Amino acid sequence: MKYVPFGKHGFDVSRLGMGCMRLPTTQQDGKTVIDREAAIAMIRHGIDQGINYVDTAYPYHDGESELVVGQALKDGYREQVKLATKLPIWLVKEEKDMNRLLDEQLKKLDVAYIDFYLLHAMNKERMELMRSLNYKKFFKEAIADGRIRHAAFSFHDDKDCFLDILHDYDNWGLAQIQYNYLDDDKQATEEGLKAAGKAGVPLVIMEPLRGGALANPPADVKQLMDSTDRSPVEWAFAYIADYAEVATILSGMSSMEQLNDNLAIFDRLTVGGLTEADKALVKQLKETYLARVPIGCTGCRYCVPCPNDVFIPSIFHSYNENAMLGQDWKHSWGYGNLVKDGHDASKCVGCGACEAQCPQSLPIMELLARIDGEYNK
Repeated sequence: MKYVPFGKHGFDVSRLGMGCMRLPTTQQDGKTVIDREAAIAMIRHGIDQGINYVDTAYPYHDGESELVVGQALKDGYREQVKLATKLPIWLVKEEKDMNRLLDEQLKKLDVAYIDFYLLHAMNKERMELMRSLNYKKFFKEAIADGRIRHAAFSFHDDKDCFLDILHDYDNWGLAQIQYNYLDDDKQATEEGLKAAGKAGVPLVIMEPLRGGALANPPADVKQLMDSTDRSPVEWAFAYIADYAEVATILSGMSSMEQLNDNLAIFDRLTVGGLTEADKALVKQLKETYLARVPIGCTGCRYCVPCPNDVFIPSIFHSYNENAMLGQDWKHSWGYGNLVKDGHDASKCVGCGACEAQCPQSLPIMELLARIDGEYNK
């Protein structure tokens, strides 16, 4: 395992971090639950092989992840790792909720303290809430009484919001962002990544494989990699590991096979390890993915609200995403929810209000009819 300094905290962190959002599962009484024996064995094997950063959160696996992580860290394993979990902000209504939830998580994990306590999935709205509830006071008191070591945040919004949060607090222990070669111009963006590095805030990367999608590329993307000695998974990790600003890269591994594969990959990765030819190939991979997008919707939302409550940008986003990744959009979680909630393409009545507002002059009615026809084949 390779290690890098974790900012100015005085310790080194493994480049591969153990993400506990996608642990192995099994069926129990008709419900999907964590396969605890397999999950604990995986987490401990990862630590035995040098992983020293473990990440979980309150909602992962319907609240079961923290319990299993706590069990895995018994028998001396807690002392070998830095442990991160997250404050579920959507459950915070008043200031005292922050302390109540932290105490609940300490109990579930059965630990005396948490190394990094993250404000979970921060965006503009949640930042406004945290400011109104004096989150800095909460962190100051929780650090002073020993329940947490460092304040941190994970992030899902745009670059301006990221920079606002980054510079709002002087003592961020880390920032966790979504980053991969397909999304390096989205959310925090490369500019935000560089800004965190300049501010001395270590970066933890989530979704390096984009929920696993980059591990199974469509044929035209994979063909570009076939003449290299890197797998699709390794190309995705290598791109992120190349950045000096990145401390550790989380992978949500679901099997011992995935864990061992990742351990072998990370033994080969180094900061600055990509050649100019490698970088050119990664750029080509991204361009090939983007060329698969069939609808030129930018998500500007000028077409909504629709008089018939059709969620036009969401429909196009689901359709485009799945076409880009070579997946079946008809069975996607996103479009399925639109159908369930009555906001899908079938609800279009052809009034044309949306087309009058579209800056890209898209034939929206025609596209919606085509999507609905494909869905109902």
